[in-house]
Amino acid sequence: MENLTWVAHPARIRKMATVLVSLFLIVIFVLVYLISQSILMIGLAIFIFAGALSTYFFPTRYELSHDKVKVKYLFSAVVKELKNYRSYYPDKNGVLLSPFPRPSRLENFRGIFLRYHNNKSEVDAFVKEIFEARSSES
Repeated sequence: MENLTWVAHPARIRKMATVLVSLFLIVIFVLVYLISQSILMIGLAIFIFAGALSTYFFPTRYELSHDKVKVKYLFSAVVKELKNYRSYYPDKNGVLLSPFPRPSRLENFRGIFLRYHNNKSEVDAFVKEIFEARSSES
C-alpha cells in the first residue's frame, strides 16, 4: 500500500452529540447577547467557538504515506515528515504520532493526532507497517 487517504468528520458520526453541542452553543450565544446586548459580541463568540470546534464540525482530510503525513483542516494544512516521529499510540478515536521515544507530557503538543473515520484497523495496520519497516532498516 502506497498511500492511505481518508476524511474524518466526527459531527456526522456522532449525531446526538452534535445536536446537544449545537443546542448548548445556541444557549451560550443567547446568553452572550442578553449580557452584552451586542451583535458584535455574538459574532466574536461564534468566531471563537468555530475556531475551537472546527475539527469536530468540519471535515479533516488525512493522507498518510511511508515518508510523510498531511492533515488538511478547514483553514490550514500540516505536512510533516514521518522520520520526525519515533513512537505511536493508538486509542479508540485515532492514533497519536509522537516525536518522543517514550511517553511524555509534551507529545500532545508536539505530536500529531490522526482521527479514525470507520477505518481503525486500516490506519493502525498502516502506521504499524511504517514503524516496523523503519525499525528493521536500523
